[in-house]
Formats: sequence, structure tokens, C-alpha cells
Amino acid sequence: MPTFESILSAYDYKFPSELIAKEPVSPRDSARLLVYDRTSDAVSFDSFASICDYLPQNCVVVFNKTKVIPAKMTLKKYTGGLISALYLETVGSAIRVLASGSLKQGDILRWAKGLSFTVKHRHDQQAILTPSFPIEELIQNLLLHGETPLPPYMKDSPLPEARRRSEYQTVYALDQGSVAAPTAGLHFTQELIKKVIQSGRSVEYITLHVGLGTFAPLTEDQVKKCILHEEFYSIDQETAERLALAKKEGRNIVAVGTTTVRTLESASYKGVITRPQGSTKLFLTEDSKLHFVDSLITNFHVPKSSLLMLVSAFTGRKKLLELYKQAIDQKMRLFSFGDGMLIL
Repeated sequence: MPTFESILSAYDYKFPSELIAKEPVSPRDSARLLVYDRTSDAVSFDSFASICDYLPQNCVVVFNKTKVIPAKMTLKKYTGGLISALYLETVGSAIRVLASGSLKQGDILRWAKGLSFTVKHRHDQQAILTPSFPIEELIQNLLLHGETPLPPYMKDSPLPEARRRSEYQTVYALDQGSVAAPTAGLHFTQELIKKVIQSGRSVEYITLHVGLGTFAPLTEDQVKKCILHEEFYSIDQETAERLALAKKEGRNIVAVGTTTVRTLESASYKGVITRPQGSTKLFLTEDSKLHFVDSLITNFHVPKSSLLMLVSAFTGRKKLLELYKQAIDQKMRLFSFGDGMLIL
């Protein structure tokens, strides 16, 4: 049986650091696009704005309409020391955060004027904090005083907070709850979505709230158990029925992003959306069989990541790494603000 290290190294690749995109292109759809047709094994390069030239006729393009919240907080201890806390989830009347620095039970952490948290529990890098205000006001206060977190590889991004809030967000974002953007959707403008619809394709929206696990390094336990971090999703009943009908009719289901793939594959059984609301720990690899999604729009993902493994479910690992080499040779931009890929 392969070791954990050998599995990770099998999904490793080299790239020049200057290809990491630190800010998006403008307009959004001027990003570049790699198109891979699995039937013909053909690879082509174009502008993302031309994606309608490649999408299957009569297909259904499915977007994740989650909205990134400014989940990062800078808190101050009574000693004056600063604590960086990233909101992960609400736990009853408290919140779970990823926190830096030394904390102990009972510490009071000041946030903005009149707002504070008390440390209820600390374990490793995570802490449970009880707010001095009603938990129902958390999102409102994050919108007022929080900062938009960016992935670790973009820590030196030149984007100020105002631009992060607008540009690290899809144009169709609606349901607040993510700590990271579903980045494949960042390339779409409202005009491009209209063009997709006008070209005879259908558009549907689901929601999966992206958690910090998206960027966390894979652990040996996750690989051994083939279970990933938990993320919550929702598909409304009418959307679920339309998607099931489209699948029954044999229409191509195109997922915009890995989060949409996780949602549709977790929510469906034999072509029907049987679990429209719930959570998923789905871990897809090159050995996984896809039951609902036919095609994928995605970005280029970091080496050794669960996202890279998920995409290999569409292409196989060796072919995916070949495609990445071609993209790097073409100097395509990588990761969250980078260029896109369409796998047919």
C-alpha cells in the first residue's frame, strides 16, 4: 500500500513562483482558458470570455452562490498583544476560530469599540470564543469590522480590503457563509452569464459554504480514511428537480468549481438529488466514479492538495499533471486569482 508521503508526492509539480496570481485580471473574463476534451484528447487555449464556444450544447452550468464574509478579526488582549482570529463556525451562542498567539480560558479579547470576546476553550490552533454581543449580530459586525481572508499563498497580495471584498467574490454571490471564494466562478461577469443563457444553455445555482479546510494541508488520517473536512451545502427543491430532469434527459452537467462538484456528487443518487441539504466530507480522487457531474470548470490548484486530487477524478492523475505542465509552459496564471480550465 502506498505511503502517505508517496501519495502526496504523486500529486506534486513544479512551477515558477511568479505564476502565482496575486490579483485578478480586469475584466474578469479576460483570464485565459485551457480547454481539454477527454473524448478527442485535444487541448486548446483561449480567453475565458470565449467559453461559450466550447460548452456542450443544451448543457446545464451550475454555480455555487455562496458569499465570502470578512471572517478575519484582529483582537487585542488586556496585555496589549494582538491575536489574529479567523471565524470558522458558530457553535450555539459562541464561535469557533482559528487563532494565533497564546490564549487561555477566561482571557478577554477586545475587538472593535464596545465589542469583545471571552475565551471559553482553547485546543491547538482553534479556540471557542463567547461574544459580548448577541450571536445573531456576528455577521453584521464582521461586515463592519472584519477583514477578508486570502489563501496563504496570497498573503502578500497588494489588494486593499475594499478591493478584496469586491474582487475575491463572485458577481452572483448571495448566501453569506464562506471563508474563501469558490474561485472558478471569479472569471464570470454578469454579461458572460447572460451570454451563456442566450446561447441556449441553462444556468442553476447551489450553495456550499467553503471552509478553511479547502486550504489546509492534507493529513495522513484524511487520506487513510478517505474523508475530508466537513462543508455545508444546500439546494432548493425546484433547482433539485430541474437538475434531476436535466440529468434524466441526458444533458451535460457542467460544475463551476470543485465546491459545486462536491455538492452535486454528495447530494445525488442515481441521477436524482436525494439529499438537497446537508454536509459533505466527500474526498474525490482519480479512482472515484462521478455519478452526476459530467464536465468541470476549475482553476489551477496548489500541489499535493485535495482539490488537485478531485480534478484528477475527471482526467486521471497523469493526464492532469500533463495539462498542468502545458499550462505552466504557456505561462498561465495559477491558483485563486489565476486562469481557468474547462474539462469536457
